[in-house]
Amino acid sequence: MSKIRIGMIGTGGISQVHGRQLLELEEVDIVALSDTSSENREKFAAKFELEAVKHFTDYKAMLNECELDAVVICSPHTLHFEQATDALNNGLHVLIEKPMTCSSEEAELLIATAEKAGKVMQVSYQRHFQPEFLFIRDAIARGEIGKLTSITASLYQEWKQFTTGLWRQVPELSGGGMLMDSGSHIIDVLLWTTGLTPAEVKTNLHTQGAPVEIDSFTSIRFEEGAVAGLSIIGFAPCWHETYVFCGEDGGIFYDNGKITIQRFGEKPVVPELPKPTTNQDKSFIDAILGRHEVKVPGTFALKVVKFTEMIYQAGGYKPY
Repeated sequence: MSKIRIGMIGTGGISQVHGRQLLELEEVDIVALSDTSSENREKFAAKFELEAVKHFTDYKAMLNECELDAVVICSPHTLHFEQATDALNNGLHVLIEKPMTCSSEEAELLIATAEKAGKVMQVSYQRHFQPEFLFIRDAIARGEIGKLTSITASLYQEWKQFTTGLWRQVPELSGGGMLMDSGSHIIDVLLWTTGLTPAEVKTNLHTQGAPVEIDSFTSIRFEEGAVAGLSIIGFAPCWHETYVFCGEDGGIFYDNGKITIQRFGEKPVVPELPKPTTNQDKSFIDAILGRHEVKVPGTFALKVVKFTEMIYQAGGYKPY
């Protein structure tokens, strides 16, 4: 079998994770890099010893001049839609970093383009492959804590401090602040593990003096009856991620990777977690090869985009 030829669109930050995971697979070759920063491209090529890789400043030139099978998009958020559309229209499979797009209108158009092209389009929400979140989702689905009544989800991160002066605080590139960026992962977990449908949100946003929103506090009512609180805090001293899923028969508590199950009047239980078997990149390649369906399809990522829009609209905030 010939190898799947990958082109990278964006070679900063998160692309390093994709590079490592892709090159662990014998079915993959990274053959081209596209980034407006030559320094980023050179660092990426050197790190993974890609001596024969082709370099491009313009991703469109890469699409036109290279023989590729797929691209991995790790660029600023507002560029995702055009870049993914162009790649799909060039007959390529696409793995997109979160968020898929910055508006539901773009997301729906992109889903239609992928369907018309007949190509795999996956969104890189890595928590779908992590044992902790697989356990939570499966435990809720099998009714281990009964019908959900309430959820709290929170992320604290030194996001403002680390992104000052970078594209993530430029609305025309980021499409929003902490909520659109790291917060997208927390929204993903909230929707994916529970399967709930947001019906109404009320929110407060704060820019903390930045060009984009930094902190947001949102209360949520779901169609199925549960309520939730979502706190995405970008002006914090450290990373801290927590979830509490309360049901009629118990609760699941997640604190920075540690999980306990608690039932009324009983001692907390620490569950045995499943072993990791894949990741966002391996699952993308396996979907291309027909080994299984797309694990994080555009139709799911659209739910994250729509919910993010609901929060911004409720806060009277237009990101860009």
